[in-house]
Amino acid sequence: MREDTRRWIEADKRHCWHPFTPQQAWTVGGHDPLVLVRGEGAWLWDSEGRKYFDGNSSIWTNIHGHHHPLLNEALRKQSEEVAHTSYLGFANPRASELAERLVAFFPPNTLERVFFSDDGSTAVEVAMKMSLQFWMQTGGAQRNRFVAFVNGYHGDTMGAASLGGVSRFFERFRGFGVEVDFVASLDDFSKQDTSKVAAVIVEPLIQGVNEMRPWPQGMLEGLRDGCDKAGVHLILDEVMTGFGRTGTMFACEQESVVPDFLCLAKGLTGGYLPMAATLTTGKVYEAFLGDAENAFYYGHSYTANPLGCALALASLGLFESEKTLEKLKPKIAAMTGLLADLKESQALVHEVRQCGFVAGIELRQADGSPFLPSEKMGEKVCMAAREHGLLTRPIRDTIVLMPPLCSEAGQLGFAVSALSKALDEF
Repeated sequence: MREDTRRWIEADKRHCWHPFTPQQAWTVGGHDPLVLVRGEGAWLWDSEGRKYFDGNSSIWTNIHGHHHPLLNEALRKQSEEVAHTSYLGFANPRASELAERLVAFFPPNTLERVFFSDDGSTAVEVAMKMSLQFWMQTGGAQRNRFVAFVNGYHGDTMGAASLGGVSRFFERFRGFGVEVDFVASLDDFSKQDTSKVAAVIVEPLIQGVNEMRPWPQGMLEGLRDGCDKAGVHLILDEVMTGFGRTGTMFACEQESVVPDFLCLAKGLTGGYLPMAATLTTGKVYEAFLGDAENAFYYGHSYTANPLGCALALASLGLFESEKTLEKLKPKIAAMTGLLADLKESQALVHEVRQCGFVAGIELRQADGSPFLPSEKMGEKVCMAAREHGLLTRPIRDTIVLMPPLCSEAGQLGFAVSALSKALDEF
C-alpha cells in the first residue's frame, strides 16, 4: 500500500465519522477502506490506481459522469466571477435563471416558485414548514399532522426524519418531531381521517430505501386525486427520482401529476455540489404575502449559492445538448435484459425490481427464504463485486444498481458481469 494511502486511512480512522456506518467495524485493524481520488465518466479510481464502475452514481447523485468538461467549465467560469453571495436580501443571476428553468418543466400556473436549500432533507423540511405555515395563515391551523408511507425515507434532519417509515433509522427519534400517521397503501390513505392533516408525502413511482420497491401503476395519480378530495397538500420527494432516473425528467410526469410541493436535490447539480430546491404553487406563495409576520423565516448560509446554480444550469443544458433522456431509453432496455439474464443464471437472485435506470436486486437463499440479518449477505456480495471492478451498496440484502445516466451498454454489461462473478463466490 502506498504511503499516502496509508496516511489517509489512518487519519480517517482517528478522526472521521462516516454516515450510516458502524464505526467500530470501520476502525478495526485489517479493514482498509477505499480512498477514492479520481473520476472520469462512469468510472472511479482509488488511491492505489484501481478502476471501478460507479454502480450507484456516488450515492445516487451523479448524472452525466465524473469530470465532465462542460460542468467543469461552468464551475470554473462562475468561480472566476464570484463563488458565494448571500441570498438573504440579495439576488444573483444564476439563481434567477435556474428558478426560471425549473418551473418551465411544469404547466403554467402550477409550480411557480422555487425555494433553494442545501440537500434532500432540507428540501423536505422546507415543504413541511411551508405547508404548516400555509394552514396557519389561511384559517386551517388545526391541520398540523402529516401522512407518510411505511418504509418511506425522506432524509435525516429531525423534521424529515419524523416522516421516515424505516424503523432502523427513525424509531428511536419518534416523538421529537412532527405528528405523523403512517399508511401502507393508497387504500389505507383513503380510509384516513384527514381533517387535521396538512400534507401527504411520498416518493413517486418507487421507494428507494425500501429496497427499491416500485409503487403499483396509477398509485400516484390516485394519491393526487385523494389529496384534492381531502383538501390537503401533496409533497413529492423526488430527491432520488428526479433528473432522469426513472426515464423522464421527473417521475411525476409519468402519471401527469403536479404536486403542491416538489422536493429536488441529489442530481440537481449533476453530482458536483450539494444543492436543493423546493418548488411550490402560486397559491401557497400568496399565503405568505402581507406583513412581516407572514414571511417564511427559514434559510441557509449557502442558499442559492452561485456555484451550485451555475452547475445546475449546465447540467440541465446537457440534458438538451447530449439528448440524455432520448439516449436513456435503449439503455434502460439493455439493463432490463442484463438483469433478467442475471436472475436466470444466479440462484441467489430472488427478484429484480426496476424503475427506469434504477434497479434493486434482492438476494435470498436458493430455496427462496431470506438470509439471516447476521449473515450480511448484501454487504458481502458488494465487497466481492468490488474485487471485480464494481462499486455499489446494498440496502439489507438488495443490491442497488443505479448507474450514471451517461453509462453505455457495454459498461452496464461490465457492471452486471462483475455482480455475477461476485455471486459465483457464494
